[in-house]
Amino acid sequence: MKTPAAKPAAADITSTLEERGKRYGKFTGHAEITQGLKDLMRCCDKWNVLAADQKEALEMVAHKIGRILNGDPNYDDSWVDIAGYSKLVADRLQGTVR
Repeated sequence: MKTPAAKPAAADITSTLEERGKRYGKFTGHAEITQGLKDLMRCCDKWNVLAADQKEALEMVAHKIGRILNGDPNYDDSWVDIAGYSKLVADRLQGTVR
């Protein structure tokens, strides 16, 4: 029988949030940038014809851009993630679904 995973303690959550804040900046700043980008994307006529994976990939790219602009622009993982989300959509369009 599988035992349920232990829930993280408040101290673990606080530590994680502090670590992320050092890397990505204040969450409120990130949220402002990211929501502004997403608002702009949703205003475009073509937004409503995109497939769900295309919308999600663009929103995740906006999320990563927000982290880059609000936090550490030299953290390579954010840049790699942007390429990854784009590749997922491109693969589907080319018939190589992941």
